[in-house]
Amino acid sequence: MQAACLVAALSTAFGQQQTANVATQPASSTATTITLDEAIKRARTNEPTFVAAAAALRNAQLDRSIARAALLPNATYHNQFLYTQGIHCPLANTVCAENAGVKPSPANSGTVISSLPRFIANNAVHEYVSQGVVNETIGATQFNAVSRASASLAIASAELEVARRGLVATVAGLFYASSVADRKVAVAQRAADEAASLTTLTQQRENGREVAHADVVKAQLQQQQRQRELTDAKLTADKSRLDLAVLLFPDPRTSYTLTVPDTPPPVPARADVETALAKRNPELQSALANAHLADLNVFAARAGYLPDLTLNYTYGLDAAQFATHAIDGSRNLGYSASATLDIPIWDWFTTRDKIRQSVINRNTAKAVLSNTQRKLIATLEENYAEAVAAHDQLDSLNLSVSTAAESLRLARLRYANGEATILEVVDAENSFTSTETAREDGIVRYQTALANLQLLTGTL
Repeated sequence: MQAACLVAALSTAFGQQQTANVATQPASSTATTITLDEAIKRARTNEPTFVAAAAALRNAQLDRSIARAALLPNATYHNQFLYTQGIHCPLANTVCAENAGVKPSPANSGTVISSLPRFIANNAVHEYVSQGVVNETIGATQFNAVSRASASLAIASAELEVARRGLVATVAGLFYASSVADRKVAVAQRAADEAASLTTLTQQRENGREVAHADVVKAQLQQQQRQRELTDAKLTADKSRLDLAVLLFPDPRTSYTLTVPDTPPPVPARADVETALAKRNPELQSALANAHLADLNVFAARAGYLPDLTLNYTYGLDAAQFATHAIDGSRNLGYSASATLDIPIWDWFTTRDKIRQSVINRNTAKAVLSNTQRKLIATLEENYAEAVAAHDQLDSLNLSVSTAAESLRLARLRYANGEATILEVVDAENSFTSTETAREDGIVRYQTALANLQLLTGTL
């Protein structure tokens, strides 16, 4: 019940989306034609792993911009009002009366609030601060942060390329699997038609009393088997198309056709493959960037022993009146400047431990880099050998199909002339169907092997 409700809800949502698409796009009665390049382009906007990797790259670019900005002085416009409780003192006190701006009177027993604050934290009872502040911190940590951000950006770029190639590998695998599934449907349809033709032939020969009824039974069993295989082939093709459509369209039920080159390209030269692998492999670039980042992290940890120089310049007012001039006519506007050099003396071995941690991580990054290089060499050997073997077998598979087709033709002729048994014809049909299926598997094997080789070298 819940599954039915879910399907209904999804169907409604897809229906609404398709209605919106129809309202904004011209109607088309033909199925969309999809090439491998078009499939890859469409999948880039739908596959979440690739989208996340692209977002990580943009964040890394912003992190580098933030790190560069930290090297430049920052300016703020600081405004503040401070109030401090004043001192209550008698008017008879000449000093208090003068600070309060009142004429002292020894005969007066009253009290007045002095302009002097009760707490020495502030300069006056009413204090106004309005200043422009410029700060700049100069140290090895700030410069190293830019280098680390650049290394992180290189890692994010390499990881995006890894995600892109992983997406391309997935799309290529589904694309070729769907195309071969369609061709296997054609093979299964031909085999089913061949089996139906054999059944008709055996029935005609039985009616002419040339063969026994056992031949008809055998032909009917063969026809039934071929029909089941045709149904399974169609189901497999539908599943393959849906798996690919999930990455290509908002509605996976969208009708489309695949365009695959009739002649696959040859295997590239070994020297070209090795050159491209050294220059454009993202796993290697990512491992190199991680190793470089590990070196920078060691330097960043050691920078904890170095001093930092902080420069400050402040201009504005800090007075009891929010005005450019005080009551007595003096100018409130002024400036101050400071230079601070912080020299680390003792941190309970925190910096030492951070250095040890960064060295450990650097050793790990070097081990990962070495392992990545070895794996790439092995992967290159495997993929290139697979592509060469699969390509070399294509001619043999085509020859086998031609031979099996001729064998079936001769077996049918001999059976029609009463010179062969039904078992020979069935065996010839099975051989022809199996060789056709093997050829389709060989084609997709080579296409997949070539795609993997191209992905490894960055040419796809």
